[in-house]
Amino acid sequence: MNQHISKNVGQIVHFSLGEFSYGLPLNTVIRVLPAVEFKPLPKAPEIVMGIINIRGAVIPFVDLRKRFHLPQKDFDPDDRIILAKGSERTYALWVDEVSGVLEVNTEDWANADKVIPFSSDLLGVAKLENDMILIYNLDRFLSVEESTTLDQAMKGKKH
Repeated sequence: MNQHISKNVGQIVHFSLGEFSYGLPLNTVIRVLPAVEFKPLPKAPEIVMGIINIRGAVIPFVDLRKRFHLPQKDFDPDDRIILAKGSERTYALWVDEVSGVLEVNTEDWANADKVIPFSSDLLGVAKLENDMILIYNLDRFLSVEESTTLDQAMKGKKH
């Protein structure tokens, strides 16, 4: 059962990977950082490139291009990292660019079930004048298997 879009979610953090637009609900985003070095995390799921240390917290560093099946690119110092929190874990999401916070009228939201029924990790789709932004649900971002694998890999890594 997909989560329905709440009427009180009207702000999203808009980011891009290449020519594609994505978003996260503003209430899940902690902050946006410049690109930082990461350390590899052995035995992590394929989409987890490694870990980063943010003020003593060890956070999985996720390659969204792998998650979204986009062509890979080299890590660039101009890239950004979105620190975002789901209900069970915080992620460092590698993105090309963060455009900012967008106000989206609830009438411009489409339920993910109706637009892209096979994508359970989508919260919805924001329809804008010249674009559509896929809004992701961090609580469904990893499969159960990926989450378990990541938990095990994180336990094996202290810092």
